[in-house]
Amino acid sequence: MRRLFPVVVGLAVLAAGCTLEDDSTRAEAGAGSIEKIDALDGVTITVGSKEFDEQLVLGQIALLALQAAGADPVDQTNITGTDAVRQSLVTGQIDLYWEYTGTAWVSFLKQTERVTDPEQLFDRVKTLDAENDITWWARSPGNDTYAIAANREAAEQHGIETISDYAALATTNPEAASTCMGPEFNSRDDGMPGLTAMYGFTLPDAQRHEVNDAVVYTEVGSGKTCDFGSVASTDGRIPAQDLVVLKDDKSFFPVYNPAITIRTELATKYPDLEGVFTPIAEALDDKTLLALNEQVSVEGAAPEKVAADWLREKGFIG
Repeated sequence: MRRLFPVVVGLAVLAAGCTLEDDSTRAEAGAGSIEKIDALDGVTITVGSKEFDEQLVLGQIALLALQAAGADPVDQTNITGTDAVRQSLVTGQIDLYWEYTGTAWVSFLKQTERVTDPEQLFDRVKTLDAENDITWWARSPGNDTYAIAANREAAEQHGIETISDYAALATTNPEAASTCMGPEFNSRDDGMPGLTAMYGFTLPDAQRHEVNDAVVYTEVGSGKTCDFGSVASTDGRIPAQDLVVLKDDKSFFPVYNPAITIRTELATKYPDLEGVFTPIAEALDDKTLLALNEQVSVEGAAPEKVAADWLREKGFIG
């Protein structure tokens, strides 16, 4: 669950970091299936994340896993903007964070070929990003892809089930296709610019409403400003707002599997860390991500509590 903000925004957030010992919830990590790695004793590892709920949860999961493995992780999560987080990793301001394969393929590596097989995409991203001294570990099966969602009543009224249907509506009756979208979706190649090119339609400026990503769900749910919107497919606000996710019938959106991205220098020095994250990643399927996100986005739970509860439930920590 994204405009490419300047790096300075992310670096400003980095100044406010803290270690896990500052939080009693996190301090209970350990005594689960994650075993201590002797080489990590006293090693400081800085974890970042983007600013939306799923990323906040994933960031806390990484922090707790590292603590359980014996490291002294530092919390630099909640950095605003995809580009800011990525540049923080590339420049060594953070050591690792969960990134999405589709985001790297399109936004960082500037690839235009459509790769629909998740494992193949991960392998190709991993190979290309190695040239940037970034190592990819632990691909999750969950696919937090972009999607177009509709107000249920509007979708039924206009007979909209697919993005092709939505594109046709935008062409014949643009006022009925009014769409809310996050800043990054409005500008990224894997967002509205690419979507309109693939599906062959133009959405007039008057029908394009750029809002905060979190606002999209309630606006589309109410149908007051927009009947359609850009969403993240694993966001818990989709069922909460009774939104209809349109079928991407031309397979425009890439696969967005979250995976650990880590500075290669650190990955080479502490290779056993991959074994810490792999089983965690394997447990993060669509259903799990949706449930974790819903606890934060809909129920208002703190990301660190959601992460800790899930890790304990799965037996990763005690």
